[in-house]
Amino acid sequence: MSAELIIFGVVIVLVVIWFVGVYNGLIQVQQNIVKAFANIEVLLMQRTDELTKLMKTVQSYAKHEKEIFANVVKARETMLGAKTVSEKAKASGGISDALKSVFALSEDYPELRSTENFLQLQNRISDLEDSIADRREFYNESVNNYNIRIKSIPDVIIASAMSLSPQEMFEVPEEKKQDVEIDL
Repeated sequence: MSAELIIFGVVIVLVVIWFVGVYNGLIQVQQNIVKAFANIEVLLMQRTDELTKLMKTVQSYAKHEKEIFANVVKARETMLGAKTVSEKAKASGGISDALKSVFALSEDYPELRSTENFLQLQNRISDLEDSIADRREFYNESVNNYNIRIKSIPDVIIASAMSLSPQEMFEVPEEKKQDVEIDL
């Protein structure tokens, strides 16, 4: 066996090992995005379910607040119908707005504020909001790592062959980025 044939065989083996390593690495970062988004969806559904319980508690105290209840129902339906990352991000903002309105009701109804069930639900939803923020951060980090990998040399070669395209971040809707006006 000639030295050239051995070198050629070693080069082929190294190229195959490199290809398999890059391919598996790209699959791993791609699946991290899927996992991170699934974790967000679990928390969004939990928050949506808790919202229903919260509304039942609040309705018994604030029966004439129909507009707030209608907004909550609409926000919940939008959340349940959202499919893409950007739709879910926007719907999540709508739920957050609806929750602020519901929690503001407790200022008008002191007896509601003293209800143990309301306080437990309020705390549970606040905890879920914190968890959602943490999971969004992890999701966005996963998307960032993936997007960097598929654009970096030499991974871009295999990413192109796999038809991988950049993923979108879980971003805050533009209206949420505006300054809050405080009227004293």
